Amino acid sequence: MTESDARPVVVMLCTGNAARSVMATVIGRARTDAVRFVGAGTHSIEGLPMSGRTRRALESLGLADGSHRSHQLTAADARGADLIVAFAPEHVDYVRRVHPEAAARTATIKRLVDELPSGPEPLAQRVAALNLADAPVPYGEEVVDPGGFDEDIFIACAQEIDSLMDRLLPLL
Repeated sequence: MTESDARPVVVMLCTGNAARSVMATVIGRARTDAVRFVGAGTHSIEGLPMSGRTRRALESLGLADGSHRSHQLTAADARGADLIVAFAPEHVDYVRRVHPEAAARTATIKRLVDELPSGPEPLAQRVAALNLADAPVPYGEEVVDPGGFDEDIFIACAQEIDSLMDRLLPLL
């Protein structure tokens, strides 16, 4: 990010930065230039390319990204994020434990599409109004990890994330 890049930074966070956060990052980047999307994992091996199943799931949506490399969430990512979008409650728990300074800016995508207010206020201000730092995170807020499953499960996951991103992007 350059010093003159004033766009809000949204980190898409899953476990390995191999499926869910990758799909959401690619969808977000394809649909808007108004936000800077960063994909990351809570337990990622740095630098791995996108898996074939994730790539084909994105292709089923008409999208592609040949440059993806897996990325572990860093302290700098957490500090610089206006919002961290998690795909499961354990990702929110991870941020609260490892990067507590970012807890108030972290929620699941399912919570955000239901609770993030729209409006002219900056994203950071609208996120702060949610009081997320200690909010309970029910396990129903998870987008199920397709890892270990067949390609049809990856495609179904991509479709679910695509639908959630359709609802989230106008709020960002």
